[in-house]
Amino acid sequence: MLRLKARAGQICQAAGQLTRVVQSSPLKATQPQALRYYSADESTTAQPIKKLLVANRGEIAIRVFRACTEMNIRTVAIYSEQDKMHMHRQKADESYFIGKGLPPVAAYLNIPEIITVAQENDVDAIHPGYGFLSERSDFAKACTDVGIKFVGPSSEVVRKMGDKVEARQAAIEAGVQVVPGTPGPVASAKEALEFCEQYGLPVIFKAAYGGGGRGMRVVKNIEDVEENFDRAYSEALSAFGNGALFLEKFIERPRHIEVQILGDGHGNVIHLYERDCSVQRRHQKVVEIAPAPHLPQHLRDSMTADAVKLARHVGYKNAGTVEFLLDKNGHYYFIEVNARLQVEHTVTEEVTGIDLVQSQIRIAEGKSLPELGLRQEDIRLNGAAIQCRMTTEDPARGFQPDTGRIEVVCPGWSIDRSRYSSGEGMGIRLDSASAFAGAIISPYYDSLLVKVIAQARDHPSACSKMLRALKEFRIRGVKTNIPFLLNVLENEEFLTGVLDTYFIDENPQLFSFYPSQNRAQKLLYYLGQVIVNGSSTPLATNLKPSEITPSVPETPVGFQATKPPEGWRDVLLKEGPEGFAKKVREHKGLLLMDTTFRDAHQSLLATRVRTHDLKRISPYVAHNFNNLFSSENWGGATFDVALRFLHECPWDRLAELRKLMPNIPFQMLLRGANAVGYTNYPDNVVFKFCDEAVKHGMDIFRIFDSLNYLPNIVVGMDAVGKAGGVIEAAISYTGDVSDPTRTKYNLDYYVDLATELVKAGTHILGIKDMAGLLKPQAAELLISTLRDKFPDIPIHVHTHDTAGAGVASMLAAARAGADAVDVAVDSMSGMTSQPSMGAIVAATERTDLDTGVTLEDVSTYSAYWEQTRNLYAPFECCVTMKSGNADIYVNEIPGGQYTNLQFQAFSLGLADQFEEVKKMYSVANKLLGDIPKVTPSSKVVGDMAQFMVQNKLTGEMVEDRAEELSFPSSVVEYFQGYLGKPPGGYPEPLRTKILKGAKTFDGRPGTTLPPLDFGKLKEELVEKHGPVVRDVDVMSSALYPKVLDDFMEFRSKYGPVDTLDTRLFLMGPKIPEECEGRWRSKRGKTLSIKTLAVGDLNKNGEREVFFELNGQLRSVLIKDEEAMKEMHFHPKALKGVKGSVGAPMPGSVIDIKVKVGDKIEKGQPVLVLSAMKMEMVVSAPIDGEVKSIAVTDGMKLEGDDLLMDIE
Repeated sequence: MLRLKARAGQICQAAGQLTRVVQSSPLKATQPQALRYYSADESTTAQPIKKLLVANRGEIAIRVFRACTEMNIRTVAIYSEQDKMHMHRQKADESYFIGKGLPPVAAYLNIPEIITVAQENDVDAIHPGYGFLSERSDFAKACTDVGIKFVGPSSEVVRKMGDKVEARQAAIEAGVQVVPGTPGPVASAKEALEFCEQYGLPVIFKAAYGGGGRGMRVVKNIEDVEENFDRAYSEALSAFGNGALFLEKFIERPRHIEVQILGDGHGNVIHLYERDCSVQRRHQKVVEIAPAPHLPQHLRDSMTADAVKLARHVGYKNAGTVEFLLDKNGHYYFIEVNARLQVEHTVTEEVTGIDLVQSQIRIAEGKSLPELGLRQEDIRLNGAAIQCRMTTEDPARGFQPDTGRIEVVCPGWSIDRSRYSSGEGMGIRLDSASAFAGAIISPYYDSLLVKVIAQARDHPSACSKMLRALKEFRIRGVKTNIPFLLNVLENEEFLTGVLDTYFIDENPQLFSFYPSQNRAQKLLYYLGQVIVNGSSTPLATNLKPSEITPSVPETPVGFQATKPPEGWRDVLLKEGPEGFAKKVREHKGLLLMDTTFRDAHQSLLATRVRTHDLKRISPYVAHNFNNLFSSENWGGATFDVALRFLHECPWDRLAELRKLMPNIPFQMLLRGANAVGYTNYPDNVVFKFCDEAVKHGMDIFRIFDSLNYLPNIVVGMDAVGKAGGVIEAAISYTGDVSDPTRTKYNLDYYVDLATELVKAGTHILGIKDMAGLLKPQAAELLISTLRDKFPDIPIHVHTHDTAGAGVASMLAAARAGADAVDVAVDSMSGMTSQPSMGAIVAATERTDLDTGVTLEDVSTYSAYWEQTRNLYAPFECCVTMKSGNADIYVNEIPGGQYTNLQFQAFSLGLADQFEEVKKMYSVANKLLGDIPKVTPSSKVVGDMAQFMVQNKLTGEMVEDRAEELSFPSSVVEYFQGYLGKPPGGYPEPLRTKILKGAKTFDGRPGTTLPPLDFGKLKEELVEKHGPVVRDVDVMSSALYPKVLDDFMEFRSKYGPVDTLDTRLFLMGPKIPEECEGRWRSKRGKTLSIKTLAVGDLNKNGEREVFFELNGQLRSVLIKDEEAMKEMHFHPKALKGVKGSVGAPMPGSVIDIKVKVGDKIEKGQPVLVLSAMKMEMVVSAPIDGEVKSIAVTDGMKLEGDDLLMDIE
């Protein structure tokens, strides 16, 4: 049988048990005789308080200090070691350190030391605030025992009301309805089970000695009783120093209504009306409202009368709250008395105009309520008020507490640089102690950051003010629950005001968050990162970007802006792909494709040119080069380089350039079945890619295969045709058709392949001379033959100028019947790039091949790129390559690869052997079967060549020792057939020796791959990166999963950096330097940033970088990666590895439930963490075996610290 535990001091009373006499007057009652003994030490004569100590921290301490200052009372703060920099100690007149060597919470629970500090410093009153010691009767008694006033109820009332069981009994005695429950604390889980079996479920565990949701657990299943008892007991013990629990029948769907009361030492008790605290999460109040909206007047009168009746019955003095549950049938039940000031006292102050803290202090001095002018008949409600508890919790991760350093606090439209900032705007009040830049949010205390209070004439108006205030907040450095609060304030059900405690649980849309972009602070993080740790993209040379801003040629803008003249894209949109091809064929004169936006910088500048610089010149190109056949600006290596090194989305580049150049067709490289990747993909990936590309503005797809493997090309053609794009099937040119001794790639080879492509439905026939091997006489022979064979098909020729003969070759091709040739603007042409645009234009002026482009426009265009090229000096090919080189006719290295091979040779320490690498490239090509060399087949040849040089191998040695050598993976995969079949087949017996029995493909590799489930992939990406994932991100992930993951993580950490000037992006700003930051999607939003200083290394391996942002001081902490190598830190869980279990929040380990070697199931509890007085059970993310445990009991952790590895 459950029974009430006997308590010392409660059984024996020296004066004996006296009869309570309670008067029935609603305003005044004689103090109960039974309680006069316990309050005998309290004088009925007012004694002014001169110095008051607050035995608390944070915003409530500051709230009391402010009240005292207004009353001319000197204030004293206490602080723990962890709070030595906290704002509350600076707000007091005096402050004293307590709790040396004690845990953070224990410092504020150290009664003897607090009393000693008070005595030593002539304190005559102590205010307990809320939490900590506020409901500890022994603390109240310790104060009065030494003659210090306790600002609160008498110690006996605190004891009685703090014991939920006794408070319940008092309510019964007073005639107030209570919820069925245990008559006393339950001693064990077994006793709890007995109660559940007797009264049924659901039930609720409650801490007997505290509130605030700590130690509170609802149990709906009998098998969960024991676990919930243990967790609730542990939480209560941690929060209140006593784990005693009692059980109540759980009232479903109640409203939580509490009544504010004030009692004095003269027998007077009044109420200050009620508050609705029904918006709760895990039994903790989130939003409080006063008065309770739409509460029937008869219920209001009855509940407030019962609250006053109970307070009189126990002889209540000072401020307190009587709490009720109101069910849907209009029945209400007493649940507890909070014998202290409540967190939400603010809304009562706002609607009654009564300062509760000052009232508390005056009552503690001995004043009566009438002396304070507080009579029940004079208390009136004025409008409505709402309080939102802004916490450092992440609602997107189950409200896990977050810790760290606050870098920005911006309530209203200002940023307070160094101290607590009060609220702005009519009807808004902020109570806080940590909302300032530089504040450290630790895991040791409650997560409350700011209390935001809005007051207006009615509930909807108060909601509007609150919503406005929350939207104006800018808090950076820690996660907050602001997104959740905004969802609550915008919820229609909330706006009605009639809610129950199930509101949050039954509105899952409250947890759908649009993530805060936090762009400004993230941009500062990026700049700080580059300043401290260097460029975010690997630099190829020691050259620095120039400091000039390239001059952009004038183009009509603003109200003077005109639509660009019509171009070939207008023809395409009007006529369609077939009609477009026909118009191209009918055109008189030579058409040009400009490669400046892609292949030119891929060849000369390692593909590093950013969208930022492409966009600046795009309007000029649209207005002055409208007769271009196309602009090559996408695909190929630009796709993954944009994501991997430039940290920008290639899809955004395509869409933005399309807006700026609406009249010029765009062209891209499509690697057939490889799309823009380096491997085979399921066919539906290629089709989906082409569809998205057309939707984002792509027009012409130059489709090729690195081995001229027809089945791979046809897949790309079919995908482009279905998407509605222009099909340009391209033949990868190699060898020399003008040399009759070279018979493998002769004229018949190309004519036969072209015939197959025309049959497959190409709109345009492309010749892709990726190495610049097409000599003038070969160009004339090949193009004239193809023109005769296919008189109605447009022919487009692409080449590189590595040998210096590119202009001559393109003119020869044009004279032989080519419709379009590739060029690059002069300052971006030559060497491994394309032939000079200006040279071709000049050479064809006033001839039948006139391009319609003027040299003046070319020169202006070139001037921009000449300046812009200097911004990319760290990637300049001219560092290693000073001129063109005709040896490509021997080694046949593609233009883009030539530059990259040089850089690779330098990085591998083979700079002095680059000539040998080039020679070995030719040898490797022959070993592989003399294949067309273009990405990705060119990479195979290059890898083999460098492998041979590094290992000092000759061709003969490779053939002899193939079975014992470990070849690069690209070489092995080539021989397996991953790229398709090479012309003429594989060389044997080398293939057999290298493969050593490995699996091979006989046909097109993509045919063996199952279709990719894009829906499933998106779900995985959303789970990993959040709701910011777009369909184009899914497409990018399908092609480059790891690259896309890295890009998303970069964007999440630093935000978009693609609008930074290129020098700042690459090298960061100098000190002191002013610069600007902009955002693509925010017109009129420009940041003025000035870099001020970089701090010294701190103990955490960080440097503080100081900025001025729009005139306001900002700083960011950046880990010094070089210094971190010499410092030891706890390992982090590996992102993307489900078995690598990380701490979901900062905190301390309090229970490890598994050991190494244990077999565990997904969802099984493995560890318990505690932070901010909240416990969290960490569950296994997968089935498996515990391989290692990286923590021990009591260990303090940061978020994402490794807990254990599960395999």
